[in-house]
Amino acid sequence: MEEYSVDTFANRDEPIPVFNIPGSDDGPPGSSSDEENNRQSEHLKPTALVAGEHDGSNLERAPKSHKRNPSLQDRLFAKLLQQVIPPEDIDPPVEEQHGRQSSKYLQRPGFSLPLMTSNFRRFNARIGIVFVLQAHLIRLFTWQRPTHTLSFLATYSFLCLHPHLLIVLPLALFLFFVFIPAYLARHPPPPSPSLTSPHLALLGPPTAPPRVIKPATEMSRDFFRNMRDLQNCMDDFSRAHDLVFETVTPWTNFSNEPRSSAVFILLSVWACLLYLAAPLLPLRHIFFVGGWAVMCLGHPAIQLQAEKSYHKHIRPAGHRALDTLDRWISSDIVMDTEPEVHEVEIFELQRRRGGSLTLPDSPAQNSQHSAWEQPEEWEPWLFSPSAWEKLAPARVAGENAKGTRFFEDVRPPKGWEWANKKWLLDLASSEWVEGRMIGGYEVEIDGERWVYDVETDGDEIANNREEWRRRRWVRKVQREKAKGESVGKVKGTPIEKKKNKT
Repeated sequence: MEEYSVDTFANRDEPIPVFNIPGSDDGPPGSSSDEENNRQSEHLKPTALVAGEHDGSNLERAPKSHKRNPSLQDRLFAKLLQQVIPPEDIDPPVEEQHGRQSSKYLQRPGFSLPLMTSNFRRFNARIGIVFVLQAHLIRLFTWQRPTHTLSFLATYSFLCLHPHLLIVLPLALFLFFVFIPAYLARHPPPPSPSLTSPHLALLGPPTAPPRVIKPATEMSRDFFRNMRDLQNCMDDFSRAHDLVFETVTPWTNFSNEPRSSAVFILLSVWACLLYLAAPLLPLRHIFFVGGWAVMCLGHPAIQLQAEKSYHKHIRPAGHRALDTLDRWISSDIVMDTEPEVHEVEIFELQRRRGGSLTLPDSPAQNSQHSAWEQPEEWEPWLFSPSAWEKLAPARVAGENAKGTRFFEDVRPPKGWEWANKKWLLDLASSEWVEGRMIGGYEVEIDGERWVYDVETDGDEIANNREEWRRRRWVRKVQREKAKGESVGKVKGTPIEKKKNKT
């Protein structure tokens, strides 16, 4: 059974800003009316539900717009919520917030249950205009009033054929749907048929007060209508979200790598073709025909015929197309069956007992004074990812070499696993020394392939071997398959990846 890593979409950055509009009566905390109310009475000041001001967090800071102290139930729930959701998991530290651009008209309050409740009530009282627009669009696209739909199609067609008029559309909508209804509200027609021409009702002084849009009052019928529509919209969004992800995700998340790779190739080719053919496409006619097709599909009679055609012709053709695509994928899309392999290295460091040793000049003396070559003269020190060369920053700074004392404690890098069972001694010692372009070393061409530190006198190498020597071991690693949502920590000494030699 395959395992997947699960992720969610959430704003893990700074909180969404709250804009403070001067002069707003029920605006966010910090408005002028709130400050005046706070000056009038001391007991109107809110209390922090948790110690957010003391520990640098604002998880449960009560909003200043509340005119009453939080109840005991709110305090207990806030305490429980603080234990479940730590403040550092939601809001960034205070030090980071101070460094950001701030303004007296911009605030980023943390999570607060009273603030969320108050904002939901305010939002629900004002969201009615969105639902009214949604209801009008539904009636328009479902042909409940054919004259309105045909009028919209005529306007849409005119804009498709003359797209430069789109710049006039916002002003026209503002005039027709804001100014004209507002004027007609102040100049309503007479209650009884007029004896004169109908247009005379628009003349003269206004006969009605101006219409003012106010939020729905709580516990009113409109307030509950908004809650009903908001409830249904949340359900629609959840269903649409799940449907889109269930349809798109299997093709794009590489759970089936050949299929997702084929889709990626097809989309890449299609994007290149569109890039070349875009100047030649008749976009005005495409939008014209596409808009009419979408609007016609909303007609009940056409929907019935389209559904019959879909089940009779389109669905079988779609299955045949998917079968053809699967056959093409299985025959032409070849995925890598072998995991990615790299070579890693570790250096065995040894330190000489008694410091440096002078190397004899003549071979006879060398044969007589060969004690420095005995293994007991060198003490095993560390297995380190660094060669511990003379100019290593840690060695120049006087620090100790870092690594592990035993070969068995060396672990592969995070996300990798061993591809073979044994470490191999690098017999080409001179190659890796020359590849690092380091000097002042003596390299064993034969034997155990040790590389010794040697004192240098200018450009010449003296006959003094220093206290360190090292040799290089290599081993193959391959990518590790993820066994869950996260990969466990790797113990031991990490080693550096080197160039792939496979």
